[in-house]
Amino acid sequence: MPNNSATTAAQFIVEEVILKYGVPKKLITDQGTHFKNELMDAITSLMGCKHVFATTYHPQTNGQVERFNATFYPQLAKLHDENVNHYDEYLPACIFAYNSGQHGTTGYSPFQLMFAREPVLPFDQPTSGITLAKPGDYWAQITQLMKIYKISNIISQQQLSKQRYDKQRADPTYHPGDLVFIKQLGKRPKFGELYSGP
Repeated sequence: MPNNSATTAAQFIVEEVILKYGVPKKLITDQGTHFKNELMDAITSLMGCKHVFATTYHPQTNGQVERFNATFYPQLAKLHDENVNHYDEYLPACIFAYNSGQHGTTGYSPFQLMFAREPVLPFDQPTSGITLAKPGDYWAQITQLMKIYKISNIISQQQLSKQRYDKQRADPTYHPGDLVFIKQLGKRPKFGELYSGP
């Protein structure tokens, strides 16, 4: 984007998101003035899209974007020429590389999840021009299978993350006579003590 004005941001949302992929159910943005304005309110209202603002100083609100940025910025930095500020020329190639790479969490590339096929890369062997007839619901079946496998892969990754976390965590051991805090369960005043103890 040439600048971060409200008009440019709104134009990008319409042309690069809505007209290419359809209207999202929810649009999550930061609280920049280019997103927090009457023009953006009018667009999201007209399109029937809920506009949600990420909480300031709470990157977890927009976790997928933060994770993307953590991967994306180092790639862009490798290509960036310190003497010339033309990083925007490398953006499409970096985004395509990110989108065509397999992600450990889902087991698929974002491209494959979006289009139900792998991208054709410049170094791939050309395929024959023969196409086989497929049943009418072929793409629906493929998409459904990918969704099932994606969910399965996410659950597997969550379990793996839990196992890694649990390995690092030692269960506490208590002995008779040890002083401990006891968590107060049930109703308590808003600013009341959370624990009672020695």
